[in-house]
Amino acid sequence: MGNIAKITDQVKTFDDVLSIAGTTLEQLIHPSDTTDEAAYKKVKLIAKVLNEGWQPNWKDSDEYKYYPWFDLSSGSGLAYHGYDYNFSNSFVGSRLCFKSRELAKYAGTRFIDIYTELFIIK
Repeated sequence: MGNIAKITDQVKTFDDVLSIAGTTLEQLIHPSDTTDEAAYKKVKLIAKVLNEGWQPNWKDSDEYKYYPWFDLSSGSGLAYHGYDYNFSNSFVGSRLCFKSRELAKYAGTRFIDIYTELFIIK
């Protein structure tokens, strides 16, 4: 049996996300998109790629759904704070959830610049 690379070994940059998804930035982002709209599309694609086809089942209250948690009061903008999970209720869009705490932490730390564009108004 061959060595199967973890998705986090394959995804180090947003260009990696685009490549795995088979799309380009020009196809993903419309010129009229605001910064936060473009960031939402990017974060949504990051979750899709890192989850490798997994989608949250909102009818299953026993299935954990993880998402990065950020501290907005750090004084320096956005700081990764940890991860959280919810059952059938959520405080985050379902397309932004991850199947594991490791993936939520990875996304929240590796792509903090994109999350900052999503949450911080400049």
